[in-house]
Amino acid sequence: MKKYDYVIVGGGLFAGTFAYFAKKAGKTCLIVEKRETLGGNLYCEDIEGIHVHKYGAHIFHTSNRKVWDFVNSLVEFNRYTNSPVANYKGEIYNMPFNMNTFSKMWGIATPKEAEEIINRQKAAVKGEPKNLEEQAISLVGEDIYKKLIKGYTEKQWGRDCKDLPAFIIKRLPVRYTYDNNYFNDLYQGIPIGGYNVLINALFEGCDVELGVDYNEEKEKYNALGEKVLYTGMLDAYYGYRFGKLEYRSLKFETEVLDEKNHQGVAVVNYTDRETPYTRIIEHKHFEFGTQEKTVITKEYPTDWEEGMEPYYPVNDDKNQELYQKYRNLADEEHLLLGGRLAEYKYYDMDKVIESAFQLVEKELQ
Repeated sequence: MKKYDYVIVGGGLFAGTFAYFAKKAGKTCLIVEKRETLGGNLYCEDIEGIHVHKYGAHIFHTSNRKVWDFVNSLVEFNRYTNSPVANYKGEIYNMPFNMNTFSKMWGIATPKEAEEIINRQKAAVKGEPKNLEEQAISLVGEDIYKKLIKGYTEKQWGRDCKDLPAFIIKRLPVRYTYDNNYFNDLYQGIPIGGYNVLINALFEGCDVELGVDYNEEKEKYNALGEKVLYTGMLDAYYGYRFGKLEYRSLKFETEVLDEKNHQGVAVVNYTDRETPYTRIIEHKHFEFGTQEKTVITKEYPTDWEEGMEPYYPVNDDKNQELYQKYRNLADEEHLLLGGRLAEYKYYDMDKVIESAFQLVEKELQ
């Protein structure tokens, strides 16, 4: 008999959801986490009484009632609605693209006027779009593309829109209503007290080892558990034997400001090419904070290198083929995998939980 039923590598949302149900089923779990904190990218730091989203803005949203009921059984959510704004060289536009955006951009008032302008501009792209620039123009026209998409996207990916594949922007939300709610989901909000409340509830009752790189001590940890659930980078698990998967990463600059309200909204996207960061997050607005000071974070996209945090997988054909090689090895070994890194997939939080539910059904029921 081994000491644990499951050794779970990683302390993020997938790991936490699985661990929660494993414990309910009477299983024992050891969590092995590389960082000094649990929660993966959801982790919040308390600065000036404000819950600071240390690894970028996280807004929970879902249309899946089962997922919503699950997270609400662990923590109460507030009524935060994601309504970011875009700053293009000092001009402020509402997101997602809606009648407020169009009215500001063209001085118009009706959906009919907006549709006519967009359709006229979309016609500039003939045939199948060959790159991201053409794809974006074919969806929203040239004005919106130039002011609100081009600069932001080029900073995000570190290359010109003409050099990016069209599939990155399959669709762009265009609303002919005066509605600034970014998501169409039935439910959204932020945990009251920040995400750490949710994280602590998920991992309660688990043994936890922090600041440990499982891949450097694999044999030791494998000997402790009947099964291993791995949620880290799959190429790292196999010592990059076929080569490294590509990611985009982020750098954050966080500062405390001696003012009550810096930008009036949680997220402002900077959509011109010249501003080096893509957005500024003002964290207190996620929870309607009234603290005397405020905390802002500037977000800078960057190429990923080993040792940095991998945020966005570069899901082009080359990387997907490479990932599949690693995936085949894992499947042969019956290694349990889950989450954004192990599946090399950009996941919204609710989809991470849905995916964990599927593994719970397979493993524990």
